[in-house]
This record gives sequence, structure tokens and C-alpha cells, in this order.
Amino acid sequence: MTQATDAVLTGSGDHTYRWVEDWATLPSPEAARTGWAHPGMAVTPGGEIVTCHPALPLIVFLRPAGDCVRSFRVEATEAHGIAAHGDSLWIADNGAKRLPGPGYPAHAAGGQVLECALDGTVRRRFGAPEHADYREGKFSPTSVAVTDDGEIWIADGYGQSLVHRYRADGDYVQTISGEEGSAGAFKTPHSVWIDRRKRAPELYVADRSNGRIQVYDLDGRFKRCIGPETNGGQLNSPSAFAAHGDLLFVAEYRGARVTVLDAGDQIVTFLGANEPVVQAPGWPNRKDEVGEPIHPPDLSPGKFNGPHGIAADAAGNIYVAEWLIGGRYIKLEPVQT
Repeated sequence: MTQATDAVLTGSGDHTYRWVEDWATLPSPEAARTGWAHPGMAVTPGGEIVTCHPALPLIVFLRPAGDCVRSFRVEATEAHGIAAHGDSLWIADNGAKRLPGPGYPAHAAGGQVLECALDGTVRRRFGAPEHADYREGKFSPTSVAVTDDGEIWIADGYGQSLVHRYRADGDYVQTISGEEGSAGAFKTPHSVWIDRRKRAPELYVADRSNGRIQVYDLDGRFKRCIGPETNGGQLNSPSAFAAHGDLLFVAEYRGARVTVLDAGDQIVTFLGANEPVVQAPGWPNRKDEVGEPIHPPDLSPGKFNGPHGIAADAAGNIYVAEWLIGGRYIKLEPVQT
């Protein structure tokens, strides 16, 4: 049930948002309460918000009000990264899912990327490309992005920390590692995103464990780094991207916040900043009396716990999915000033 708390605001000045806690109404709510949510988010061209159920391999379509329009099951372990492009939904399945039980063991089934129709019909599957690092190393994709020309970029964020490019017909083109420019090798390239705010689109790579964003042109040439060498090193752990107008919204998982950048890559404000929470025992969950992970009982409106997936709609609403037992789906509504 949506709880709109008008008094809870986050941000600053012209970039102030009203926090809507528990925004999404999910199917199978009993199962959702015990699932370890680890989802991506996207918005379809028709304005539906897409995410993944915390416990089930279920892709869920929501209206801006938070009610569920429809859902479909997908042959995947986890919809860790989700992208909507035209009449296709792209899903990056990292191939592992935390399951309820002592210690919350991980169930691994192997990574893949799926292109699906909006009704769930699988159109294409992508596995590891022909690359030397996969002779022994695992492929565990975390994100996918599609250009206006239909080219596909896939981030292997939990596997070999590489980003792969494919033509629209699915032919493998190249791999980038972060070593093409001055910034250095990727370490957990958690998300890829096509920045269409400028005349020439660019590829943004969330180089999460390095606390920075690396930017490339769409031919895979390094352009610049956002993070330690810029903005006073204020980025913490870029994990996912969304944009509205000239603003870029960066979910920062270990920063427990959403960082807002302008078109010049400069920090405008922080939303829901709550960095001390990452020191809580058991974070992003908490621990019970015997040390097992549980849903955090201390979540507060206006403060993030661990932003993971993010999306923005045409009206400027921001949607955030957090990684924790039971999930947490938050809507940020722009406040008119």
C-alpha cells in the first residue's frame, strides 16, 4: 500500500522531491516479504515502470501510482538489470539468487542476457562472447543498454569486469576493460547506460568498486572519468543510472543515496543520503538474535538503505529499488517551486 508522506522531502532548492514510501503493490506479497530483492528498473515507452519481484522470476509492470498492471515469468535467475528499448525489454540475469534459509545461500545457474517482447516472449539470448577471459572465468552480466541504432552494450559486472558491444544483428564487435584511457581497469562495472542528453550520445559505465563513472563514445573510445579526478572525489559507488531533462540520477549503493549530476557531470544535490547505515551489522539487511539476516526493522522514509535499481518517467518522477530482504520500492515526486 502506498504511503505518501507529504512532510518527508529530500534534495534541495529546485531539486526537491517528495518521498513516497512502499510505493509498489506487488503480486504474491507473502513471497515478496522473504525474497532477497536485487532488481533493476526501467520505464517503457508507454510509461509503465518495470522491475522484478523480490522472490520470484517475475517481471512486474506498474503504473506511476504503484498498482500492478501485469506481470510475466521469465526464464532467469534474477532480473538484475532491466532496460526498455522500443518494443523490447532487455534483462541482464547475473545467474545467482539469494534464497531463504540459514545464511541465505546463493543459488547459481549461469549468467545470460535476454531480449523479450513486452509480453514476455523471449526473442534472443546472449551468453558469454568469444573472449579469452571466459575460457575459465564466469559470465555474470549485471546491466544492458541499447543505442538508437540497436547496438547492444552488456556489462559483465559480477564476472570478468568487462563491457561488451554487439551489433544490432547480435554479432559481437568488441570488449572494453577500462584500460583504454587514463582511468584504468573496471572493477565491478555494475551498470551501462546511453546518455542521450547531449548532441552526441555517450556510454556511461558505473565503475562501482572504483567509485567512479567512466565515459566512452559509442565506438568504444574512452572520453573521460567522473569521480576521483573530478567533483572532489565525491562519488561513492555508482550502481545504476536514470535521467530526466539535463539531470542524471545515480543510485549509489554503498553511499545509501541517489546522487544528482548536471549535464556537465557536476554534482547538484544528494537524495536520501544515509551513508552511516552501511556500517549496520548485516547491512543491507540486519541480523537477528542468532546472527541470521532479516529485513531491516529500522528503515525510515527520507533515508535510503541500499539503492540498486533506478528509473525516471516523463513527468520527472524517480523510482528506486533497493537490495535487501523483502525489497523496498520508493518513488520520488518532484516538488514544484
